[in-house]
Amino acid sequence: RLIHRVPTEEVSLPQLQNAGGSPADDSTTNLKSGRVLHMPVEGVTQAAVESFAADVDALIANITNVVVTSDTTVRLTLLGLFAKGHVLLEDLPGVGKTLISKTIAQSIQCDFKRIQFTPDLLPSDITGTSVFDMKDSKFEFLPGPIFSNIVLADEINRTGPRTQSALLEAMAEYQVTVEGESRKLPSPFLVIATQNMAESHGAFPLPESQLDRFLVSLGMGMPGPEDEAEILARSQGGMPEADVVMTEERVRQMQDVVSGVEVSSPVRQYMVNVIQATRIADGVQFGVSPRGGAALQRASQGWAAFNGRNYVDPSDVKAVAPYVLPHRITLGAGAALRADQVVASIL
Repeated sequence: RLIHRVPTEEVSLPQLQNAGGSPADDSTTNLKSGRVLHMPVEGVTQAAVESFAADVDALIANITNVVVTSDTTVRLTLLGLFAKGHVLLEDLPGVGKTLISKTIAQSIQCDFKRIQFTPDLLPSDITGTSVFDMKDSKFEFLPGPIFSNIVLADEINRTGPRTQSALLEAMAEYQVTVEGESRKLPSPFLVIATQNMAESHGAFPLPESQLDRFLVSLGMGMPGPEDEAEILARSQGGMPEADVVMTEERVRQMQDVVSGVEVSSPVRQYMVNVIQATRIADGVQFGVSPRGGAALQRASQGWAAFNGRNYVDPSDVKAVAPYVLPHRITLGAGAALRADQVVASIL
């Protein structure tokens, strides 16, 4: 049973069950009396979260002036940025995956690189390589496109596992090791990878170890008639450019705000119950890993901040779980449900 915390000294359990929730770090529960004693905690202030939410709304408005897509799609993509994760876009070609990545980079005035994954792409084409300088008689390292704030890995399933693995260290540790030397990547750092789901010829499915590195996975979907007309109207005289509405420094500050959003013990236990349920669900061979549980918590913190709260509510967990968990679940042979249906049944 999930109990939301409210900012009172003592409350009864029925009151807690119907409350909207409030942050607390530790509490002592008297099961006989049904009372919870709350203890104060230090975390991000409500004013900081409200400022965060206002800046996010301004950023979304700026992006949707260029990209015709749903508000949820933009929010989930930005969730990867502010929750220090990465985003996997799985959809058909031509729905705006590249455009939304480029527009986000323009909006926060940061470096943007696009890597077109092909069967002959080498790991050094991503990470960089050392070139001998004849003039100075020494090797000079030339950074690859991975040394950018936002990296679009376009059609990542078009290249082999060897090249795909070149992104693993960058996505997990925010550094790249080339020729025995580790080099830090810029901050903020976000990988937006796309998969072409229309074709299977010449494609290399991403291994589970790499899928687990993506905070969220989603599809943009085909536009409706009204959105299609708006796309044609905007592209008639050339695609519009996004304005700069945020700096890199502000992005880093907002990432700290997300990290400071409070997750109470009952809400954390609710996440644990959801994660554990994915491992014992019918038809599931491998459930969500502990890394996936940590990703669910970070995404829930970000979603709470998006909604102007400095604490995580169960509704935040339910909102992000369909995008955080399904791509981390491996189904067994003959499974009756898809991974997203398994998560929906658990929630």
